[in-house]
Amino acid sequence: MPEILCSRMTHASRDDAFALLRAFLGDDPHYRDSSAAYGDGGEAALGRALDLFLARPETGFVWLAHEGAEPVAACVVCFAISTSAGALVVKLDDVVVKHGQQGRGIGSLHLATLKEELRSLGVKRIDTAVHLRNEAARRFYERHGFRTLSEERIALVL
Repeated sequence: MPEILCSRMTHASRDDAFALLRAFLGDDPHYRDSSAAYGDGGEAALGRALDLFLARPETGFVWLAHEGAEPVAACVVCFAISTSAGALVVKLDDVVVKHGQQGRGIGSLHLATLKEELRSLGVKRIDTAVHLRNEAARRFYERHGFRTLSEERIALVL
């Protein structure tokens, strides 16, 4: 089995990120359930977002995993400053392991390497959200040390 390598999206790997995230945003029933509230703009918006990450890396990045030449996982990481932590934190979104590749440890490796990358940047916390009915994702995050908060994520499209 080829080694799985994780790294930031580059111009050369943009199409890989696009393919993984397009599949997630188009097919995931939990994302689709909330997509209208997010103001989902489809493939055009995804393309613009990826271009923004490449043009403005200070705002965040896409973290990709490749097994050999095949893209197998992706997530979106956006930087923020926490007043409670007095430090950089990140918002983790759009986490996807390619269909048919789940259950092989790819998601765990992907998250572990992301944590290493973020620690090297001085990031102190990862914030994410889980759909209320996505118990598998909730269990995954809890296995990796995430804690449930007594709050709910809400959105306002401008």
